[in-house]
Amino acid sequence: MRREGSLGDLDGTKRSWGPAKAYAKSKLQVAAPAFALARRWPQVLSNAVDPGWARTKMGVPGAPMDLETGQRTQTWLALSDEQAAMVSGRYWHHLRQEQPASEAADPEFQDQLIVQLAEMTGVVLPQG
Repeated sequence: MRREGSLGDLDGTKRSWGPAKAYAKSKLQVAAPAFALARRWPQVLSNAVDPGWARTKMGVPGAPMDLETGQRTQTWLALSDEQAAMVSGRYWHHLRQEQPASEAADPEFQDQLIVQLAEMTGVVLPQG
């Protein structure tokens, strides 16, 4: 059974949307597959990271943090051999684990999203 809401209009063609809503939805659509990969492929480290609002060429010059701070967590997870970084299926913000959106953490939602993305793109994610 497919859920409406976040899965009901993945490409945003059926309902009106605004930039903030589209941004939030895109973050959900990135985090959920990261957690699904962690489940499907336990030998691979797969996490979701919220870098925060950093000053980039894409963003607003008045963002509260610099690019160095914004990328620190991703770099640490990718390069560190510290025990704390050797985890998978987690949600990170500024070097700390946090709770993701409930949908992103829901295996049923993750699987439904992956099915829909495969239908849209023709790319099927292997089971592992």
